[in-house]
Amino acid sequence: MIVGLLGVLKAGGAYVPLDPVYPNERLAYMAGDSGLSLLLTQESLLERAAELSAGRAVIIAALDAPAFAGQLQAHADCNLARLPAQGPDNLAYVIYTSGSTGLPKGVLIEHRNVTRLFAASTGQFGFNGRDVWTLFHSFGFDFSVWEIWGALLHGGRLVVVPHWVARSAPDFYQLLSKEQVTVLNQTPSAFGMLIVVDGEQRAPLSLRCVIFGGEALNVATLQPWAARHGDAMPQLVNMYGITETTVHVTYRRLLMADITNTSNPSVIGHPLADLCAVILTPQRGLTPDGVVGELHVGGAGLARGYLNRPELSAERFIANPFHDAGEPASSTRLYRTGDLVRRLADGNLEYVGRIDEQVKIRGFRIELGEIESRLVQHEAVAAAVVVVREDIAGDKRLLAYLTVQEGRDASAAALREYLLASLPEYMVPGAFVLLEQLPLTRNGKVDRKALPAPDASQFQREYSAPQTDT
Repeated sequence: MIVGLLGVLKAGGAYVPLDPVYPNERLAYMAGDSGLSLLLTQESLLERAAELSAGRAVIIAALDAPAFAGQLQAHADCNLARLPAQGPDNLAYVIYTSGSTGLPKGVLIEHRNVTRLFAASTGQFGFNGRDVWTLFHSFGFDFSVWEIWGALLHGGRLVVVPHWVARSAPDFYQLLSKEQVTVLNQTPSAFGMLIVVDGEQRAPLSLRCVIFGGEALNVATLQPWAARHGDAMPQLVNMYGITETTVHVTYRRLLMADITNTSNPSVIGHPLADLCAVILTPQRGLTPDGVVGELHVGGAGLARGYLNRPELSAERFIANPFHDAGEPASSTRLYRTGDLVRRLADGNLEYVGRIDEQVKIRGFRIELGEIESRLVQHEAVAAAVVVVREDIAGDKRLLAYLTVQEGRDASAAALREYLLASLPEYMVPGAFVLLEQLPLTRNGKVDRKALPAPDASQFQREYSAPQTDT
């Protein structure tokens, strides 16, 4: 996969990550919407690749096929005779994120967006060729952009973590020790499991920095780790960011004072040097310090926009009304993040929550409206509302409330199977609660606060017997 990405970029193309764990329907939409002309894959996935390209003129190449390997060997001493005209404004990749209308949307990121990300953060981290990074996250998740190119652009070593190791905190902890990893990037949820293992195993680690991103961090959860390791080695860094602003927006070095201070549970710090943060009211006026408003980001990290979605691009990427007020020259546009923040007295930003129904669970960005849109397309579902519950701190779960068409049957197993045909597993609710009718407010909107708490048994899946001796 890494070789494939390097080849695409060197040939002057842009890559579109198609994670095989996604259902075919979703992958087919992404392949069609992006208009891809070349699909790089492996022999084991050739059949699926052919399904994705059905009806379109797409070249399919399996990088591990003997025929392909023979071609590579024949040209082992060659290089591209003439590199294509390539500049900083060329497209580097298109990563698809969840969309509220029921279809994912492709974010257009240029080469300059990525290279300036590391130029703007090198002073804080001092990345170098001696660093060892892990590729822990799916290449369909933009945290991987930071991991892959952070290692390779600085001449460091990149350890590609096998999927089954990434899902086992004890195994991953042992890999960190064995490979002497120095730069670790984690969502707070994943690191929470490492904290537990660290308290039990205490293998020698070479970490010099742990960088958090992908979801809100409650700094108090780091107290057990800090009690054992302190805050100096490894350094703990909280970075807020979104796909549309090229991975990271802010930087905050976490010290023991932050970790023990529960009054500001989610401080995300200051914007990177080539970005600006503008906090606005719904009427797009500036908010005073300490007052919550919507975060707007400007600067060199902003994406080109959304692929094939000009209306949505115009809605989310707006002209900067404060451009003449001393902001960086590259801040003629602002991206409306949909995130609520406040600026503290010391200038740091504190994350408060979302202004809409978008959520992040274990680092995955999810539009609840996309799940609801899929559910109501089921023949038995009359209405649906999807919410996130966190009955246990740090354990966020998706929950669907449904009303059913008269005379129809909608079991949890059937609904789960239906959703898995079009949505990745992390977007499928853990439980389905059937109601006679959804509670409404006086204004006729769904009263989410009045939705009943689910029974714990509703989160349990039906027993599946083993199919083989293994």
